[in-house]
Amino acid sequence: MSPTVSHKDNSRQRRPGTFNHSLDLKSGPLPPGSWDDSHPDFVGGEGDREALLRDTGTGDFSKTPRSCRAELSSILLLLFLYVLQGIPLGLAGSIPLILQSKNVSYTDQAFFSFVFWPFSLKLLWAPLVDAVYFKNFGRRKSWLVPTQYILGLFMIYLSTQVDLLLGNTDGRTPDVVALTVTFFLFEFLAATQDIAVDGWALTMLSRENVGYASTCNSVGQTAGYFLGNVLFLALESADFCNKYLRFQPQPRGIITLSIGFSAADAVTGLKLVEEGVPKEHLALLAVPMVPLQIILPLIISKYTAGPQPLNIFYKAMPYRLLLGLEYALLVWWTPKVEHQGGYPIYYYILVLLSYALHQVTLYSMYVSIMAFNAKVSDPLIGGTYMTLLNTVSNLGGNWPSTVALWLVDPLTVKECVGASNQNCQTPDSVELCKKLGGSCVTALDGYYVESIICVFIGFGWWFFLGPKFKKLQDEEPSSWKCKRSN
Repeated sequence: MSPTVSHKDNSRQRRPGTFNHSLDLKSGPLPPGSWDDSHPDFVGGEGDREALLRDTGTGDFSKTPRSCRAELSSILLLLFLYVLQGIPLGLAGSIPLILQSKNVSYTDQAFFSFVFWPFSLKLLWAPLVDAVYFKNFGRRKSWLVPTQYILGLFMIYLSTQVDLLLGNTDGRTPDVVALTVTFFLFEFLAATQDIAVDGWALTMLSRENVGYASTCNSVGQTAGYFLGNVLFLALESADFCNKYLRFQPQPRGIITLSIGFSAADAVTGLKLVEEGVPKEHLALLAVPMVPLQIILPLIISKYTAGPQPLNIFYKAMPYRLLLGLEYALLVWWTPKVEHQGGYPIYYYILVLLSYALHQVTLYSMYVSIMAFNAKVSDPLIGGTYMTLLNTVSNLGGNWPSTVALWLVDPLTVKECVGASNQNCQTPDSVELCKKLGGSCVTALDGYYVESIICVFIGFGWWFFLGPKFKKLQDEEPSSWKCKRSN
């Protein structure tokens, strides 16, 4: 979701009817390639004014600009919807850390990463969400309300199965395939809600305040992700709860996942857990970042509000790439500073600073991309158009993460120490090495190989394709609009 360029007046007119199952792309006569933004006609249920068609009425359409305070209720509603949307993302994001603590392979982690792909594939059903609705109920509420009820029922059912899937009972190993299928459906529902909320956000606010929609997205999803990921991982940890929240030690955390439900960067957190850093400590390091994640979009949006928002993306990218190397150095340094099963305070401070720099560069790139999407979006088919643009952005983050996780094991070189003429190339050879009294030692970690390769690829893209990418913002607005038929 992102802010969009709205239309000059706020007159609202809805067409009668009970059920719509087609996208109406027709408008009044327009010259070829032109974009009429002076007389919108809004269709759909309450709060919907997305298809901008020529108004057949008369009158003065000039309106006094509305202040942010005048639309505070709409902004708070958007914020609440994005918080709800962030909770499933946070819960799903906590699973890889739990799996890593159970010593699953990076190949299994890569398979589980498909859970996050619905947000990259939602373009496939976005036109359905845009076109099919009950007008008497509301264009967006026709999808938001059922989706929320289904998500709630799904979470109740999942709360009865998740311990079994994670292998928390009877010493079983995690069922990665079942976990992936289950959470994929979970994220599918969240992605469907995202389509509806994004489409509604394009039209809920006036032109003067539509920029607050992207702020609601960033702040709301950050808060939801915090509740579903950071807070959950802390309260799920028996060590954390026994140390800070209990008088009498208990074998489990205050909550479990069942109660909670009633590119190379993708590997970094998992590598830190593998090196022995407690996953709840990593989660808690995100707590000081919450104010930063709220303030950053507000600051960056001031610099991306102009006609060339992609300039910020282009400037931030090289710093983002260098942070990838800094992460690799951090992982390499981690076992060297461990002392008696713990880590000194300066280590966590360094991790926190690295994370803060990561957030600055990440949000600079994210907000600039969203601002560009806002600049070129055509509200005529707002939900589908924004989903198309966001799909491209999401794919750019999802497929490299999956590939990076998948390649860690093949790129890793291990040697069998203590047993002659043995290797550790396959699971069977690892078991044979152990049976003969040997142990598998990592000679070359595939994570470091990936980190270097990704940085070289990133700088190559930035140097050769980056300037061409920036030229997209110089296209005329009419180049991005849907063609109107008479």
